[in-house]
Amino acid sequence: MSASFHFLLLLLSCRGINTKDPDPTPPPLVPTTSLPSDVKSVVLKGESHVEKVELLKPVNLALECTWTGNQNKLPNITGYWRKDGDEIENSRLTVQLENGQYNLKREFRIVDEESLGNYSCVFDSEAEIHFILAVPQMGEERDKPIVSYVGDSVVIACKMEETKPQPRTWQWYKANGTDKEPINADAEPLRYEVKNEAGTAGKAGKTMLTVHKLTEADSGSYYCGAVYDIGISMSHVELRVITFLQPLKPFLAIVVEVLVLVAVILLYERSSSKKKSTAGDGMNADQANKLTQGENNGMEGSSTMRQRKV
Repeated sequence: MSASFHFLLLLLSCRGINTKDPDPTPPPLVPTTSLPSDVKSVVLKGESHVEKVELLKPVNLALECTWTGNQNKLPNITGYWRKDGDEIENSRLTVQLENGQYNLKREFRIVDEESLGNYSCVFDSEAEIHFILAVPQMGEERDKPIVSYVGDSVVIACKMEETKPQPRTWQWYKANGTDKEPINADAEPLRYEVKNEAGTAGKAGKTMLTVHKLTEADSGSYYCGAVYDIGISMSHVELRVITFLQPLKPFLAIVVEVLVLVAVILLYERSSSKKKSTAGDGMNADQANKLTQGENNGMEGSSTMRQRKV
């Protein structure tokens, strides 16, 4: 009995040895499939140059910089690379003068939006070439907001120029403070409707967002995103939703100003007429006094004359 009891305790203690929680699920592995390769080269004769590079898909991109150098033509100089203004670690090296020019080359793995940006090759702090890596950008944004009324529907559209590579699809967002919330037309079919048109030869692809039953809360910034495999190109439009009384506010303000002005004029004229009436009454009183005094003087004169005759 005692041996069985000890054996049971031993089993329980063995089960309690591994009390750690199981390891969390490991993050998914980064795809190891080989990427296509591409090369962008620039020859610089001055001190600075900006080269815009449009990318649609992940790529192993080799950037080649050639600088013809200054008049000194030193046998070697220091070259290095920067990403968005920050020097890339371990990128400094000595660049030899070959055939009257300096060459600097480096390969970068561009796989997502964080990989995009400004890559710069710098020659001894005397010259630099900037490669701006980005997805195709949409045309100029609308300067003035779209204005619509409460209860109506509004259509917001944006497009990619026909000369640009067309996106794989489109996505709409609405600004919420500093964030952008995706608009899901399927979740609120009575409020939002999205229609996408693919680009064809000589015709630009575009997307249209229709917002039904507008309220003043629908006012704000709307963003349309042209989705490529490596990133999203954004454009935004401002929407103002107003009531039917708002356009009348300036007119009503003018009417109020006119009424106030008319009231001031009427009060002024009434005050002036009162002053004139008061002044006229005073003049009439003076004239009456003068006439009374004249009559009295005449009566006194005539009585005196009578006394003398007597």
